[in-house]
Amino acid sequence: MDNDNDSLDLFAMPPADAHGKSSGRAGSSGSGQSVAAGVRHFEPLARRMRPRSFDEFIGQQEAVGRGHFLRRMIEMDQIPSIIFYGPPGTGKTTLAQMIASMTDSRFEKLNAVAAGIGDIRRIVKEADEARRYYQRRTIVFIDEIHRFNKSQQDVLLPYVEDGRLILIGATTENPFFEVNHALLSRVRIVRLYQLTDAQLVAILKRALSDKERGLGGQHIEADDNVLQAMAQLAGGDARMALNLLEGAAAMLPLSGGEITLPMLEEITGERVQHYDKQGDNHYDTASAFIKSMRGSDPDAALHYLARMLAAGEDVKFIARRVVICASEDVGNADPQALVVANAAAQAVQFVGMPEARIILAQAVTYVASAPKSNAAYLGIDRALADVRTKDCGTVPAHLRDAHYKGAAKLGHGLDYIYPHDYPHHFKEQAYLPEKIRTAHYYEPTDNGAEAKIHAYLKACWPKRFQ
Repeated sequence: MDNDNDSLDLFAMPPADAHGKSSGRAGSSGSGQSVAAGVRHFEPLARRMRPRSFDEFIGQQEAVGRGHFLRRMIEMDQIPSIIFYGPPGTGKTTLAQMIASMTDSRFEKLNAVAAGIGDIRRIVKEADEARRYYQRRTIVFIDEIHRFNKSQQDVLLPYVEDGRLILIGATTENPFFEVNHALLSRVRIVRLYQLTDAQLVAILKRALSDKERGLGGQHIEADDNVLQAMAQLAGGDARMALNLLEGAAAMLPLSGGEITLPMLEEITGERVQHYDKQGDNHYDTASAFIKSMRGSDPDAALHYLARMLAAGEDVKFIARRVVICASEDVGNADPQALVVANAAAQAVQFVGMPEARIILAQAVTYVASAPKSNAAYLGIDRALADVRTKDCGTVPAHLRDAHYKGAAKLGHGLDYIYPHDYPHHFKEQAYLPEKIRTAHYYEPTDNGAEAKIHAYLKACWPKRFQ
């Protein structure tokens, strides 16, 4: 079960006390520093490295980049109620606590799995007191808000609407399916996305160099190939990437040393894939994947699909390749292949990993096992070649638009034969421009369903298919 509770979220600030004062954060000075330092010694690296400001926050530029709506609202100290929607390890809890810290607001956190209506009423009472006596706003952060039932969500409505509570929810599920419409109408949905490999590598490098909260004082090294492998294994989850780094660092002697790929393989229990998403391996694997589907080898297609998935390849990239193959290489030999591939492309975005692997496998095996035809692909390329290199002439007058006044005087639509008025709904007439009247682009094969298309067209146009 995916969740972003406090013990797991990478990007989170320390909680505020009952009156909204921060309980101290890593790197702060003052009377609480020695205590905080002692606690940090036992905290996981992922927790210690949580960013404390936008300057330290990596990724999600579409949501909180400089000049974007949410960033401007926070900087103007005007906080809307929000639901952060995105995969684990992308910064939902962090952003909520950063907002509370940067706007000097009280911060209350609930997990929807464990919290009840009584907790909400308690927070509302404390929020009233904080506003009355301390002039402080209260942010209530509800993790896994999609798990709040209708009654619990309804209790929030009046307090969110009158401003006593600023609601910030976090969910890995689509809120438009999981959150009541009445509550959705009172919040803004901010979507967060999986971090890129480059962003994860930047986070890992910061952890390696940070002497205060990270591993900077432990003389630990890792080359770019190792960091890239960690990023790929993490699959867009910064928390997981830092956990991998911390696990590998624990295998080194106290004097430090270098993290290697075999160490990662020992930690993860699986072979690290040497797969550069921008390099030759990426394109070679994708090429082999497509050619295996084209060659009607579902076993090979599944093998290369597995390689890409294991290396953390973007499932949308994979799905696009399947859709293209379904049209380019299967085509009208099995028109259902494109339907299956397109449905899979939509489903993987809705479902996400790890279940998306099943959807992709279904589409890949269908396309690989379908009869093949590239006739449509070749046909459009032949037609484009003529259009780009020849004077193809004008549209025949009887095919031109005749639905406006005066069209008949121009001869448009005259002598057009309506096919449905004839047996078998067909009557031979000229459709191509006169200059290319003998052009022939589409040559259907005798494979699968396209054999019926071939037979029908041959009956309609016997001269063309001699």
